[in-house]
Amino acid sequence: MKAAIFVLADIDSHEGLGRVVNALEAVKQFKEAKDDVKLYFDGTGTKWISELNKKDHIAHSLFETVSDKIEGVCLFCANAFGASDSVKQCSVDLIDEKDQHIDVRQLVLDGFIILNF
Repeated sequence: MKAAIFVLADIDSHEGLGRVVNALEAVKQFKEAKDDVKLYFDGTGTKWISELNKKDHIAHSLFETVSDKIEGVCLFCANAFGASDSVKQCSVDLIDEKDQHIDVRQLVLDGFIILNF
């Protein structure tokens, strides 16, 4: 099984927190099953990197558990939503595969299912 999980949720709501936690939990499940899983942060979800890196964040430990599966953050979106500096400070890659975005088509061609949260 190959899965690419995208976090698109914003940081400003309970719904966003629920979505990012569900995304991280999904990554954990695929990881534990030894599946090929990649975690991406896209859209307003690019702001989650700095939030989840805070040791006192409710989802920090879950984030740490799956941090080795983070493929990166959309460069265009990180710039658009003011997250690029914090992403760099957290040593997470900014992805510029296709016009400063993640190449979703290539993921599909490579056999990945896409899950959006």
